Amino acid sequence: MLLRRKLRTTLALTVTLAAALVGATKGSASTARAEEGPPRERQLLFYNHAYGVFDRETADAVEHSPYLRKFADFEVRTTTGADGTTWTGRYLKGRETYLEIFGVGDVPDTALGSAGLAVSTERDGDLATVLERLPELGVTDPLEFRQTRDFGDGVPVPWFDGVFTTDQYDAFGTWAMEYRPEYFADPRGRTEPPSYPGDVGRERYLPDVYRDRLMRDVTSVRIAVTARDLENSVPLLRAGGFDVRPTAGGGVVADRGGTTIRLDAVPRERVGLRQFTFVLNEAVKKRHVERLGHSTLTVGPGARAAWDFEEPRGTGAGQPSGPARQD
Repeated sequence: MLLRRKLRTTLALTVTLAAALVGATKGSASTARAEEGPPRERQLLFYNHAYGVFDRETADAVEHSPYLRKFADFEVRTTTGADGTTWTGRYLKGRETYLEIFGVGDVPDTALGSAGLAVSTERDGDLATVLERLPELGVTDPLEFRQTRDFGDGVPVPWFDGVFTTDQYDAFGTWAMEYRPEYFADPRGRTEPPSYPGDVGRERYLPDVYRDRLMRDVTSVRIAVTARDLENSVPLLRAGGFDVRPTAGGGVVADRGGTTIRLDAVPRERVGLRQFTFVLNEAVKKRHVERLGHSTLTVGPGARAAWDFEEPRGTGAGQPSGPARQD
């Protein structure tokens, strides 16, 4: 029961990544989303967001950085999940993708170095197809759930349906999700109207503030995970249509869907989110380096940026915990 509660909390957190030119990436995810044809021949799941739990120095530096407010659609928000659990995250949002930064203590029962990855559908009903594919990939008892969100009036609104391949994990979890029509219908969600029949996509979910910032989207994410957490993640990525290839170090790289996902297999004490890369709305002439706690954001030159994170420091890295939440 505790594991399942943690998983639901992770969902609430969001539950929390390169192209050289804007033009090269600008249509990649949207083009994939708009493809017609049977589910077997098209991508079903796309990178939605990822999160990591960092030391307080890094989390506080991110929260109070003036530069990040110019770099991205930046928000610090406390969210209440289905069971009343709350978490506080720092969100950097793009056109279709985003990321979350948490500090130790921001998410209940979640240790330093914990991380999570969400992949989502663009068309209503595609999550059901993903579920149908899982048994042939060795997943016979997936953990399905429905996440709700409380906007402050005590009335939970259906947010999204989701699935994990298992409730057994070390410090990292991958889940698939599909936004609910009730959430899109609620004006408090400030979502956009559909662009096509069955549109439950990421661009509709996220606001358009990114247009006035540098960051356009996440182009890749790299996360260090245990061998067990890696093994539990691969079937879901394959079921969603990702091209999953092994790496020399024992991890995997998953392509397709506009964002490259790299998962490195490491010992438990070395787990954690390592890097995001981004495509920008416009090229910048000069390289800018922003030091944020135990991380470094390098922007430009050109229309790209990279945010690198040091390995977790201090007691608690890699201790038992699950995905912090899903939002």
